[in-house]
Amino acid sequence: MKKTIVVFILCLLITGCTTTDQVRAKNRLNLLKLSVGITKEEVLNIMGTETIKTYDYGGPTINNPYRNEILQGKDKTFEVLYYYTDKKNDIGYYGVIITDDELTPLVFDDGKLIGWGWLFVQENIQKYEIRLR
Repeated sequence: MKKTIVVFILCLLITGCTTTDQVRAKNRLNLLKLSVGITKEEVLNIMGTETIKTYDYGGPTINNPYRNEILQGKDKTFEVLYYYTDKKNDIGYYGVIITDDELTPLVFDDGKLIGWGWLFVQENIQKYEIRLR
């Protein structure tokens, strides 16, 4: 156990290793910098677009944004970027398994941020008759 802790600390000191906890924490802090009305480009600058190689649980790679999606409403089309912000599940056999409830959706209309979070998405599903996958 002591050897594992020493190796982990050395890894952090020498190479600046990143853990999934650090990715989530950074993304949560960056959410605080967002405001409704900023452009998608501004959001990407704040939230990041990097692919991060982590060094816990076998070293999963996490993309920022984790994934994206187009939501089609009756009269509108929304773009959604999802960032990894929460941990609700334990690791799987092959490493980290990231589920939708561990992601925070950022919703764009015509290139502008109109809101974020699952509550925002749920509140607008009926309003715009959005079809979910």
